[in-house]
Parts: sequence; C-alpha cells; structure tokens
Amino acid sequence: MEYGLIGNPLGHSYSKIVHGFIGDYDYQITPILPEILDAFMKAKDFKGINVTIPYKKEVIPYCDHVDPLAERIGSVNTIVNRDGELWAYNTDYTGFSKMAERSGLLFQDKKVLILGSGGTMLTASNVVKDKGAASVTVVSRKGPITYEDLPDYYDSDILINTTPVGMYPNTDEAPVEVKHFTKLEGVLDVIYNPLTTKLVADARKMGVKAENGLYMLVAQAVKASELFFGEAVADEVYDRVYEEVINLEH
Repeated sequence: MEYGLIGNPLGHSYSKIVHGFIGDYDYQITPILPEILDAFMKAKDFKGINVTIPYKKEVIPYCDHVDPLAERIGSVNTIVNRDGELWAYNTDYTGFSKMAERSGLLFQDKKVLILGSGGTMLTASNVVKDKGAASVTVVSRKGPITYEDLPDYYDSDILINTTPVGMYPNTDEAPVEVKHFTKLEGVLDVIYNPLTTKLVADARKMGVKAENGLYMLVAQAVKASELFFGEAVADEVYDRVYEEVINLEH
C-alpha cells in the first residue's frame, strides 16, 4: 500500500472514492485488526495513510514527529512516511472547521454539547473552543458525564455527534432524541454514510440547521493529499470533490 486508510471497521468508508476525485494516485482501504496494528506501524510499509476509528490516538507513539496542532488535540488522522520517519498530522481540524463554516453555525458564546469520547471528539472540541464557545460539554457512555446526565444539558445551543451511532448499516438509530433540546440552533453529525442520519433528519424536521459529515471527510482528505505530496491544492478543489461525491449518491 502506498496511500490508504487504516481503521476497523471500514465497510462504510467513502475515502477511496474521495481521494480518487482529488488526484491520480492509488488509495487503498485497509482494515487493521488491533492485534496487527503494532506490526503494521513498525513496518512503515506505506508512503502516506489516513487513520480512523479506533486508532487516532493509538498511532501517536509510533510517530517520529507530531505536528503541534495534532499534539495539542491528542489525535492523529494523517501520517506521512518521509525517508523512514513518520510525520503525524490532524487534518480533521480543517475538515471539521470547513463543515461548520458550510453549515453557517457560529460557536461564539454558545453552549456546545459533544457526543462521544474518541479522536474526533478531541478535534471537534478544539475547533469549538478556538472559535469562542462559552462552554463545551462532552457526553459519553463512560463519563464523567454520561447519557444519564443529558437532561442537565437540554439547554445546549449546538449539538455535535462524533459517535458512530446512526452510521450505515444501523441507519435507524440516533444517539439522542433532539426533541428534548429546547434551545437547539444547530446539529453537526460527523457521519457521512448515510448522508442524512436519523439525527440530522430529526433536527431538520424541527427546523434546526443540520449538517452531515461529508464535507468534513472531503476537506480533511484534500488537506491530507497536500501533505502526502507536498503540493498545495486550490480552494475550489474542496467544493468540486464534494459535488462529485454528491452526484454519485444521486
């Protein structure tokens, strides 16, 4: 594998399609079981990879250089092999930022609730804080704030889902019921398969702005390709690739 994606499971991934629209390079989807992650990372048998659930934190110790932003976030989703040294980055930060901009939602002085405790949560919380949120609360199954505590946060302004709940093939599920949120202005769901999750659909039925994760996927992939090849990509590529993927879906 020269370029590709590692994680587990990967049956839902659009990454090969997205990178195919970005440039002419071979990009492989490679499921990695936990017991072989160590051998894979030590072998360094790749030029550049993206990393997704559940390894965005686990891969960090294998990297020789960690970009300051990725280090601050504590999550890596892009690794480039430069002459046998692994350089780690977080392009999800760019992806999430551009997804939020596309939605029209502003975080300044807002109460933000984030669902999930993985690497994408770390990225989202850093973006939200950098953009001036009044408060950022993280809810996860193992706490310290759990789903049993949700009623205390029904006055949140913006809800962000970074969990896989609602992802293909379990498309009839949602991590929370948005009808309970009394002041909700917007929902951001990092899931992109399906394009309209139950969470997004429920929010839109309430007249709440809601954005799926496809633009995040595209934007982080474009940024990753810049790092793979050391060449800047024009801004219009983000929208072009996004539209090409959308057209495939229709």
